[in-house]
Amino acid sequence: MEGQGIKNQNCIFERFFVPIKYLKKAVRTAESDQEQVRSEVQKMLDRLKREGEAAARIYARDFDKWVGEIVVSQEAIENAKKLVPQQLQDDIRFAHDNIRRFAEAQKATTSDCSIEVSPGFWAGQKQIPVGSVGCYVPGGRYSHIASAMMTITTAAVAGVSHITACSPPSHETGIAPATLFTMDLCGAHRILNLGGVQGIAAMAYGMFGAPKADMLVGPGNQYVAEAKRILFGSVGIDMVAGPTDLLIIADQTADPYLVAWDLVGQAEHGYNSPVWLVATDRALAEAVIRQVPSLIEELPELNAKNARAAWRDYAEIILCGDRHEMVEVANRYSPEHLQVQAADLDWWLSQLRSYGSLFLGEETTVAFGDKAAGPNHVLPTSGSARYTGGLSVHKYMKTVTWQRASKDGSRPIAAATARISRLEGMEGHARTADIRLEKFFPNENFRLSV
Repeated sequence: MEGQGIKNQNCIFERFFVPIKYLKKAVRTAESDQEQVRSEVQKMLDRLKREGEAAARIYARDFDKWVGEIVVSQEAIENAKKLVPQQLQDDIRFAHDNIRRFAEAQKATTSDCSIEVSPGFWAGQKQIPVGSVGCYVPGGRYSHIASAMMTITTAAVAGVSHITACSPPSHETGIAPATLFTMDLCGAHRILNLGGVQGIAAMAYGMFGAPKADMLVGPGNQYVAEAKRILFGSVGIDMVAGPTDLLIIADQTADPYLVAWDLVGQAEHGYNSPVWLVATDRALAEAVIRQVPSLIEELPELNAKNARAAWRDYAEIILCGDRHEMVEVANRYSPEHLQVQAADLDWWLSQLRSYGSLFLGEETTVAFGDKAAGPNHVLPTSGSARYTGGLSVHKYMKTVTWQRASKDGSRPIAAATARISRLEGMEGHARTADIRLEKFFPNENFRLSV
């Protein structure tokens, strides 16, 4: 199938600069069945806003079979710690330290500044963290302790005053002990036994003693993602997240076994998680296609079920003529995760420009970034890496500006402002400049119209 557009989840690209050859093509996109999700989430949010905590408790009972306390007590946190094996505690602390130090390094790249834009007139910028955030930590099928580290740690490093975190509770014990341990370690001020839309709404609307969140962050299923999308505007969000995705670039030097496992490892996330391979070597691509099904069957049944569906419906294998074509395809797809298993890694680093996070060489893999390496794993999906990066300290910071002037410094700014404002027809704006010239320079005549 040459010369046809590539369907990249939400977007259909009409044509490339080069012909594209598919050895395998996706039959579904991330938008499949999305309209029904949107309708259901809107109804839930309307009820949660209207009925508040009572509705949140009802949804917790109906969806998670949870009828216990919503706010996790310090006693419950201390009891949870006792249930986490020491080796796992050490691993979590190791990963948390990497994530914290990387976030601190990011924060150091942004600073306050000022400039004298003209004699006697100064302007500048300040970096101010948001006041409160709500961090969603997925639960359910998998216990995502890494998501707690990625969202809560970065908020704490940014200097956010209040961090609320929530996660789906088990119907018997509440939030998993390792997740509770991690939330507390990373700096959550309040933890809620709530998942899904009700958890998002509780943080957004300020339920259960938490302040209303200025910003909601964290990955989740399509219902969580849709709730964040609908609430955006009344609160800030990290991004509108779709299903997680991965694109691997591989040339003839790549190991097909490693490539196949990396694709399978990402596909286990869910039935609608796209994985793509872009290769120049047909033999390698065909070897990967042969190996993937048997590797999927080595997974536990739930993981295998997800991976089978993702591979069947969403996976694509694209054959390119050279590495320049592979760059073109990768940049158009704008994947969340982009792996390069090819020669000359520095060249790829210089050429690739549209991705959430980049993994260079067979010595690293997406799972490293997801769990313990340091860079954040909350990343743009569904092609949104075209215009945004992932979660970072910078996302929690507001870059605000200020200005001040001496009387002499305001003189040329006021005159120019008055004339430009009148040209635009904004007389009120012009008058605010006029009166300052009259006050500060009463003996001068100014030409204040065009």
